[in-house]
Amino acid sequence: MSDATQASDPDLALHRVLRDDDTADYGAGRSAIKPVDPALLLRAYREMRRLRAIDARMIVLQRQGRVGFYGACTGQEAVPIATGLALEASDWVFPALREQSIMLVRGFPLVSFVAQVFGNSGDVLKGRQMPSHHSGRSVNQVSWSSNIGTQIPQAVGTAWAMKMKKEPHVAVGFMGDGATSEADFHAAMVFASRYQVPAVLVCQNNHWSISVPTERQTASRTIAIKGRAYGIPSVRVDGNDLLAVYTVIEAAAKRAREGGGPTFIEALTYRIGAHSTSDDPTRYRSEAEVEAWKKKDPLDRLRRHLVVLGIVDEGVDAKLDAEFALEIGEAVNEVEAMPAPPRESLFEDVYAVLPWHLAEQRRDAIS
Repeated sequence: MSDATQASDPDLALHRVLRDDDTADYGAGRSAIKPVDPALLLRAYREMRRLRAIDARMIVLQRQGRVGFYGACTGQEAVPIATGLALEASDWVFPALREQSIMLVRGFPLVSFVAQVFGNSGDVLKGRQMPSHHSGRSVNQVSWSSNIGTQIPQAVGTAWAMKMKKEPHVAVGFMGDGATSEADFHAAMVFASRYQVPAVLVCQNNHWSISVPTERQTASRTIAIKGRAYGIPSVRVDGNDLLAVYTVIEAAAKRAREGGGPTFIEALTYRIGAHSTSDDPTRYRSEAEVEAWKKKDPLDRLRRHLVVLGIVDEGVDAKLDAEFALEIGEAVNEVEAMPAPPRESLFEDVYAVLPWHLAEQRRDAIS
């Protein structure tokens, strides 16, 4: 299908800003969108490059047996980084597996982030959650479950509460393409549409629900049309184009904040690496497919655009890499020296008033 045909087909139209020649197309006339500030683009590049360095180090730690599990974001960095930059501090985030970096963009300390991977006493969750299930109250990011799609109705419910309280905040709920075939997705979409809640629901369509390709788990032409089926304005965006993702998320959040209701976004991207450190993707997909998507790497695409703008070069990259290597290395050393969570913390944050039988167990556990 030609680009012109695709652009005119509402089921297939894909919002892009970055051109193939690495310049930006913000449109013209009434359809033009506000250009992204170059300073913000440089911040986005920094966050994406930092995230890739963090992911690489965490995978090494897992392979060395120093942590148990990790799910990297390689190839999908544009969506979470753009989201973190587009939101306000008062907005809430309900992540899936590859959105934990939003916390870092919004100011969550790297040491605390790494401590959640280790699950030790430096972890604000006290070691109770699975690795790569990051969350932090300080940055309004909610813990999630590995049960597919359960966070979507939670995001919508939070958005409904915001609307009832007349608060100008937004709830952003993430999911993978496979989650759109789950009952939780459909219940959330019905509710979001019916009550016009201030929610932005983002599907990272990375083409694989672990080992199941998208075409085997849905008959829809695209994921975005599922949103329109529920009467929710829906957008299909190039998820490897940070500029496009940022403008779409920013517009959807603004619309929700102003009372315009929910937006559903399909971000078309690709998981270059394994689903997690427990996965071997060579068993279900070809290397040729992976190599084709590597040519669309979101970090490389943003870098080439910044080179065109004259604000990134090899010297900038070298300085960033040196900075990140030092920062991450120091964080890992600090966290790895921390002890396990204290035994008595098992009884904290469960009941407002500890029941007698747990009080007895706590006494026995720490005596």
